Amino acid sequence: MSKNYKVIAFDADDTLWVNEPYFREAENKFAKLLSGYETENKIQQELYKVITENIPLYGYGVKSCILSMIQCATELSNNQLPAIITAQILEIGKEMLTKPIELLAGIDEVLKVLSQKYTLIVLTKGDLLDQEKKLERSGLLSYFHHVEVMSEKDNKGYLRILKHLEIEPEEFLMIGNSLKSDILPVLEIGAQAIHIPFHSIWKFETVADNKLKKHTYKTLTTIKEVVNIL
Repeated sequence: MSKNYKVIAFDADDTLWVNEPYFREAENKFAKLLSGYETENKIQQELYKVITENIPLYGYGVKSCILSMIQCATELSNNQLPAIITAQILEIGKEMLTKPIELLAGIDEVLKVLSQKYTLIVLTKGDLLDQEKKLERSGLLSYFHHVEVMSEKDNKGYLRILKHLEIEPEEFLMIGNSLKSDILPVLEIGAQAIHIPFHSIWKFETVADNKLKKHTYKTLTTIKEVVNIL
């Protein structure tokens, strides 16, 4: 790894704390709730389709997911969705937004060490208010000099942030769990990245192997290994 890093950016969800399992849990609840209209497997497929189609309109995060659930449920019910089911879907969303913050093992210790040598920032997707609240509740906010909730983690988005913060690509390292959002676009702008897979990942965030073959990056098992490398 390079010795020229000045800024290290961390993804938030499933890099700092647990997130994806809560979405899978919510989707399972939704499928059971709508099982009178279709098989649970078909409902899961339809929900994924609606969510991904709505990303350009709603973005990412819990609120986007719940709006898509209501749309999906309305369509599955042929516009005959009972108000009680709408209320139950909204309750699923409130449960997601109030989940306790479960930090990934070792993250506090790693940030404590790295913050003594590097400028640390957070670059994440999701709902702005939700992500701000999670950072506040996590107890990790004091480690970070800058927090950015990005509408999309692509080449253009990363370049915009690096320019705004006056960071050269060779001085920048991104750490995250998503090859699609945290690794590939960072490598393509000439910076470096460390991939730390999480045991559960949304299929929308997966990348075909052939897109990564021309790039070099580190894959670690746990966040604790970062300290040994840097």
